This record gives sequence, C-alpha cells and structure tokens, in this order.
Amino acid sequence: MNLLLLEEADFISAGRVVLHDRRLAHLHEVHRAAVGDRLRVGRLGGLLGEGVIERLSAEQAELSVSFDQPPPAKLPLTLVLALPRPKMLRRVFQTVATLGVPKLILVNSYRVEKSFWQTPFLQPEAIHAQLVLGLEQARDSVLPQVVIEKRLKPFAEDRLPALASGTLGLVGHPGPYPACPRAVDTPVTLAIGPEGGWIPYEIDLLGKAGLNPVQMGERILRVETAVTALLARLF
Repeated sequence: MNLLLLEEADFISAGRVVLHDRRLAHLHEVHRAAVGDRLRVGRLGGLLGEGVIERLSAEQAELSVSFDQPPPAKLPLTLVLALPRPKMLRRVFQTVATLGVPKLILVNSYRVEKSFWQTPFLQPEAIHAQLVLGLEQARDSVLPQVVIEKRLKPFAEDRLPALASGTLGLVGHPGPYPACPRAVDTPVTLAIGPEGGWIPYEIDLLGKAGLNPVQMGERILRVETAVTALLARLF
C-alpha cells in the first residue's frame, strides 16, 4: 500500500479520519506505524495529501489529514476487454487502476464462457475493492469507470462507433496485422480479446466500429499480460 486511500465513511470531521479495517492492520503489520508518523493519503475521487497519526491502538487509528496535491493524470484511453476468467479478473481490475485506465468496458466474446458472467467478482462491491487496491499501488485517488456490456454485437454496432470517434481505434489480436504503434500522442480506443483471441466475425464487427487489428508478435499472451504490454507500448 503506497497510499492510504480514504473514503467518506472514514471521516469524523473535515480534517480527521478513523480507520478500523485492513488499512489499520496494514499500519500495524507493514508500516509498523507509531503516533506522530506521517503518511501519504488520498481522498477517494479527490486530492492527495498527508496524514499524521494522532492515536493508534489495536482497534483503531485516528489521523489528521490535509489534501493539496492532484492525483496523477489518467491515460487517454478507453479499454474494451473481453471478460477474463474470474481468477484473472481480480488482477485485471487492479492492473487497469494501477496503470491509469479511466474507462474499462467488459464485453462478451464467443470464447468467453457463459459461467464467467456469474462470478461474484463482478458485483459492484467486489469491483470497487480491487480497483482500490490498484489505486493504492499507483498513488492515485480516482476510480476507473467500469461498464459491463454482455452483448457484443449491439454494443459494437450502436455504442462503440461513438466511443471510438476521434480516437485511434485498435484491436489487439495475433495474426498477420501491423505491429502495435509505439508512444502515441492521441486518444486511443483499444479492444483486447480473450486468451484465444477474437473470432473473425468479431474482428469484422470491431473493424466496422473503427477499430483496426494490431499485433505484438507471435506469442499468445495471458489477458493481464496483454493489457500491460499493449498499454506500455502505446503510452
């Protein structure tokens, strides 16, 4: 935890917070904190700043806090991602929050198993928890927007063209396609498929919405690896 991220429920006054949960355990077990210690803090959805531990016990920590720094800028990106397997989904949420993705759209694909959509990791509170972990890692305070689109065809035909308009539209997909561009200086709409890749019909569907296939080489990457590799290359 590189940032102590604070939510509205933590505040007992404008400049004071009380912690009882895993963050308290982290203060004890990792920071080995003591009264008077200064910590980096952030207000969820707001500014970053500094906190000072005023009281500390096994049951709670009370800090005085102030905020005067903006969070880091987000990437100029909309990420469209075929729903990964549940075990990987949690890590993907953390990764996109850490890397500064402002908007993540989870979509269906022919190679996405129907059971994946039943995972409890898609519940709002579960998504929130994983995004917060990613923000804490990156010292960011602004949550990515997560949108769930269970039907790819109507999304790609009715909503994706407007989202991609005015951006560099790309589809990460192995095959005889141009290499993914490097260090772009324009907003990007990027679609990444499941580990087996998009099927040809889906590539065509995304292409009609303005997203053109690019590749990263012959190797087939895990979804979380592909997300990191493509974003690192693009930005």
